[in-house]
Amino acid sequence: MEIREAVRANTTEIFRVHENAFGKDKGFEIKQLVNSLLEDITAKPSFSFVAVNNDTIIGHVLFTKVKILGASEGLPAQILAPLAVLPDYQNKGVGGRLVKGGIEELKKSGTKVVFVLGHPGYYPRYGFTPAGKHGFEAPYPIPNEHADAWMVQELSPGIIGVEKGKVLCSDSLNKPEHWRE
Repeated sequence: MEIREAVRANTTEIFRVHENAFGKDKGFEIKQLVNSLLEDITAKPSFSFVAVNNDTIIGHVLFTKVKILGASEGLPAQILAPLAVLPDYQNKGVGGRLVKGGIEELKKSGTKVVFVLGHPGYYPRYGFTPAGKHGFEAPYPIPNEHADAWMVQELSPGIIGVEKGKVLCSDSLNKPEHWRE
């Protein structure tokens, strides 16, 4: 399996991965979100990576630009959303390799901090910790019982504990329906 940057020609396969990974109803919604994020100029710079096995795309992760109100002006930050792996390849390390590979590329790009709203039993293994506890507010309120699902990872030392504020996502992701369970 190889992790590489996605290209425009991969779009149809990327959509297929999200539709299959998230199921019929939710998959269509996520596919629409991915399409919007890929076209959204407020999401740039964005980083899109695919997992490829035998010339078939089996996973995808997308990172898009965010701003942090209250933090240093121009602090390079991204959000991971969404991550998908075809059902036959789930629980085999594909998602983890996408997350780790994407984070390595973000570090090279100069990104200082990355956020995710995701499963608190999954993302901490890749270095994410609860963002609210570090002073980073989600774009929309996260209920207390799900507070640990809003997470952050510093990619450059000296961000957590120094910077804080409210995260503002791209226009496509900055909608309440993307922030509810």
